[in-house]
Amino acid sequence: MAIFPQTRTRTSAPYPAAARLPSLRHIGPNWYASVMGTAIVAGAGAALPVHVPGLRAACTVVWALAALLLAAVLAARAGHWAAHRDQAHAHLLDPAVAPFYGCLSMALLAVGGSTMTVGRDVVGHRAALAVDVVLYSAGTAIGLAVAVAIPYLMVVRHRPAPGTASPVWLLPVVAPMVSAALGPLLVPELPAGQWQEAMLLACYAMFGLSLLATLMMLPLIFARLVHQGPLPLALTPTLFLVLGPLGQSTTAVGQLADVAPGAIGAPYASALGAFAVLYGVPVMGFALLWLALAGSMVVRALRGGMTFSMTWWGFTFPVGTCVTGAAGLARHTGLTAFTWLAVALYVLLVSAWAVAGVRTLRGLFSGALLAAPQAPRPATARTT
Repeated sequence: MAIFPQTRTRTSAPYPAAARLPSLRHIGPNWYASVMGTAIVAGAGAALPVHVPGLRAACTVVWALAALLLAAVLAARAGHWAAHRDQAHAHLLDPAVAPFYGCLSMALLAVGGSTMTVGRDVVGHRAALAVDVVLYSAGTAIGLAVAVAIPYLMVVRHRPAPGTASPVWLLPVVAPMVSAALGPLLVPELPAGQWQEAMLLACYAMFGLSLLATLMMLPLIFARLVHQGPLPLALTPTLFLVLGPLGQSTTAVGQLADVAPGAIGAPYASALGAFAVLYGVPVMGFALLWLALAGSMVVRALRGGMTFSMTWWGFTFPVGTCVTGAAGLARHTGLTAFTWLAVALYVLLVSAWAVAGVRTLRGLFSGALLAAPQAPRPATARTT
């Protein structure tokens, strides 16, 4: 089934066009996670600080697949809004589904960034730049709007009950961090001087926006786990979403430090290079701690009977951001340990992507992922 975390079934009467496109009724914004997870496989592979024969070509194929997926999901979501507007409105008013609108921004940004790093081998630098400018501009604008709109809805319309915080809440506020991490690809393309400096500092502003919002939400998420116990089985993969802002922020400071010398004065450029290490190392340490905790919870959920749902795509993009973060630390510190960490995480990423991709195709062909979502199964009291 196409499971939304904590989704409540709604019975609004469908629009007349719904009869023509019944398969699109339950295509929600969570489907953009498949685009994100595919694009990060290409982008993270290109960022690895090691040379693997054939990897670049494989990443190019995955980038092309991500671009096709983006087009397909955009078309499906447009059909969803046109034919099932009642369901689309219900999604916006559902506190379990609305945060997934942040995935639209990140899908656009991820495909745009991978076009600049990998796709340019196919389409050329100028075409890749044009695609990235369009997707980055649209993704950033949507991400900033969602980072305000979804928390606003949470306060004035959703009113979630105490103790119901979910890692999904991070999705709207982490989108600007993706913009901060991918913006450095465009800095050298801008005119020297004010334009480059403005872009650099705008990325740091989005970095701060996302980081502080994440720091507000993480205590709520951990308190929910401690006081309420493990998440329901189907929601357990969402624990990996916490890795997203951790890995992406480490990636952002590293990427920004790379382009700072050409965009800002010498005193600040060297300070930003030091900040990339002083910030990135401890945050990567916490990311590894959370990876171990989330992985343990996933093993427990699998033993308790967790089956596939679209939440499994949460295993991909967040891990991919840790790959690019570790690769950045390897570049800035020269430590081989970070190189091998990036490689190990990339192997985990590709494995998770392959499993999620195969299971998604199987669910599409069987029709299970296009059916109405079911309430998630509760976690067992104790797994032995």
